[in-house]
Amino acid sequence: MVKLKMQSHDVTGSNINKIARLFPNCVTERLGKNGKPELAIDFEKLEAELSNDILAEGEERYQFTWPDKRAANRLANTPTTMTLRPCREESVDFDNTQNLYIEGDNLDVLKVLRETYLGKVKMIYIDPPYNTGNDFVYNDEFAQGKSEFEQNSGLFDEEGNQTIDPMLRNTESNGRFHTDWLNMIYPRLKVARDLLAEDGVIFISIDDNEQGNLKKLCDEVFGEDNFIASLIWAAGRKNDSKYISVSHEYMLCYVKSISTLIDSKVLWRERKQGIEDIYAAYEKIKKQYGTDYKAATAALKEWYKGLPDTHAAKNHSHYSCIDAKGIYFPSDISWPGGGGPKYEVLHPVTKKPVRVPNRGWVYPTKERMDEVIALGLVHFGEDETSVPCKKTYLVDGEYTTPYSVFYKDGRASTKRLRTLMEAMVFQNPKDETIIKSLLEFTLTNKDSIILDFFSGSATTAHAVMQLNAEDGGNRKFIMVQLPELTDEKSEAYKAGYKNICEIGKERIRRAGKKIREENADKEGIDKLDTGFRVLKLDSGNMEDVYYTPQEFDGQSLFNENVKPDRSSEDLLFQVMLDLGIELSAKIETRQMAGKNVHFVDGNYLIACFDKDVNESAITEIARLKPVYFVMRDASAANDNVIDNFEQIFRHYSPDTNCRIL
Repeated sequence: MVKLKMQSHDVTGSNINKIARLFPNCVTERLGKNGKPELAIDFEKLEAELSNDILAEGEERYQFTWPDKRAANRLANTPTTMTLRPCREESVDFDNTQNLYIEGDNLDVLKVLRETYLGKVKMIYIDPPYNTGNDFVYNDEFAQGKSEFEQNSGLFDEEGNQTIDPMLRNTESNGRFHTDWLNMIYPRLKVARDLLAEDGVIFISIDDNEQGNLKKLCDEVFGEDNFIASLIWAAGRKNDSKYISVSHEYMLCYVKSISTLIDSKVLWRERKQGIEDIYAAYEKIKKQYGTDYKAATAALKEWYKGLPDTHAAKNHSHYSCIDAKGIYFPSDISWPGGGGPKYEVLHPVTKKPVRVPNRGWVYPTKERMDEVIALGLVHFGEDETSVPCKKTYLVDGEYTTPYSVFYKDGRASTKRLRTLMEAMVFQNPKDETIIKSLLEFTLTNKDSIILDFFSGSATTAHAVMQLNAEDGGNRKFIMVQLPELTDEKSEAYKAGYKNICEIGKERIRRAGKKIREENADKEGIDKLDTGFRVLKLDSGNMEDVYYTPQEFDGQSLFNENVKPDRSSEDLLFQVMLDLGIELSAKIETRQMAGKNVHFVDGNYLIACFDKDVNESAITEIARLKPVYFVMRDASAANDNVIDNFEQIFRHYSPDTNCRIL
């Protein structure tokens, strides 16, 4: 039987193995810190293999660096022994939902997720700390040794309650102001990149404080060629500056592989901003003027004039005419480049020939022109003295390539969240309609996984549910948030929210309920997934004295090693992580031979962690021919079970992979 490794993917070890396959002569053995032999790279030999491409010592090169960058890089590659424990009581529709809400330090969480979700996430959106001097950055001292940090820092009291905020205020007076922020964000982005699908995309919100540094860092992590654009969000004028009112933020956009998007002929298109407002105005005008299209057209033009210059609909004011088919604009009807045919076209009212465009008609024959006129697709002036135009309808031009600059009042999302939560529980939340727009134009697959590992008030989850309700999609979200403590003087604390995670979870509950109510009459709304499984980062399920896989021998096969406070469901989720099974997988628990047996994704994984498991139970399970079967060390009822375990599976299900905790 094979022992589960009980730690996240060892990136450094994996990289050494890759080098070993390419240059086996460059890999040697040495004694590690624990006194046991381990593989290591002989860099002198590797340099000799790559001698033509090695930078000489002191040779100038382009690079972006800062203090502790190497340590931050090592931190990204260092495996973690942390695990995720399910919390049913805080979840919504735990047994059926495909959404996840994970509480804990996002670096450790990303490492835990890395193997299971490697290359599976289609979009990442994050809104990290902006390093304004007033916000916080993560204290990554404990990311290197969580248990030790928690023990020494007093992060938790004896009852397991959080006592201090595991984040550090990064003030501008700090001599490591930019360094600390870069050391925080760098390893998180490195691990996040591994989770992205080859056609995946990441959006990162930021402001002027770190935009320049973040761009250079992302060029390194994702590659300059994979940079798409820096989106600029004009969120509204501020009057708190002595010199220039900075009213914008950035969203850096990178893809995992631009070549994949090109090869797949992927194009991003979004519905034009302000379109819905135009249609809303049109419906009102249509009710007022009916078939009086001249008056309706005049009313629509007046409506455009009344809009502020910053309104998105203003960009489409050329769509100012109305007829029986809808809203259109009169576009050029002449032959591109000139030299087009010139034939006589009569005005429908005066019956006189209209002016012919200097470049000739766009339609090659008079017969074709007559067909288009009969269809009502040509716009004529008051009389024959003006050149006619083509009718280009708004409904046919609703989608366009996304603009890199867009306007959206930043106060609107704050107001909506305050209304939803019935209190001002979160400062400066991101706008769920903007994130929904990002989802719409980047994700052609309506079954995609979306990740936000600085989830805050869970705006991204709200956007995913809203879009699924609108287009019938089944997109799944993974929210990750550290349970940062709320200020005791804040409205959030007074409203009963002791940390940010409590705010995020409650927002998802309320937003899901609201979306269902607003779409109650929509077909299929009953299938909308507004639930989420809550998982909480914690130390591993095994006792601290537990041996590593390298130290394992057959003598310890059936020893007890599980912490006494851990449930069978805790163990099950760690097994799912170890075997690369998505944490949203369907779980069913049945009674077999008097024991609780867990089924994950049907018979893909069967697990039993009860004690006193006898041969009868093992035989029943083996007959089901699971892909994986897992039990704990101390599950065997007696020595006969131990002796006959593998024999039973060889007889009934020889292809089953049997593992133990």
